[in-house]
Amino acid sequence: MANPSLEEGKRAPAFTLPSTEGGSFRLTEHRGRWVVAYFYPKDLTPGCTTEAENFRDALASFEDLGALVVGISPDPLERHERFVEKHDLNFPLLVDRDAKVASKYGVWRTKKNYGREYLGIVRSTFLIDPSGKVARLWDNIRVKGHVEKVLAALEEELEA
Repeated sequence: MANPSLEEGKRAPAFTLPSTEGGSFRLTEHRGRWVVAYFYPKDLTPGCTTEAENFRDALASFEDLGALVVGISPDPLERHERFVEKHDLNFPLLVDRDAKVASKYGVWRTKKNYGREYLGIVRSTFLIDPSGKVARLWDNIRVKGHVEKVLAALEEELEA
């Protein structure tokens, strides 16, 4: 279940996180632009690699519509940098080591795997409008076809 306080139309929680593009990424510095912030569990794993490559391959389409894409996970910067290099990622990956931002967005939750419960990222994406509000959110997504859904939603928002 998503964080009930974070719904479409609500202000996206502000954050500042270390970026693979150097320095820090501050969400508030990107007001006036659409931002696609996607949270994923772990660099260099099959599902996360497919998702990152799908965003990479669609990045020009997002940019043509005025949107910026960022990926967020708890992995350390060094691992993010290896992920970017190995898969030629063309957008920043942000480091949320203590999962504080993931918690604010309601995506750091109890998960189950082979009967074991643990805390981790539930794969989710937020489309943040130029005023800083959540225009759309996708919770607990499946990778296949997801990037296309986000792109279509952005196109719908721009036509509205």
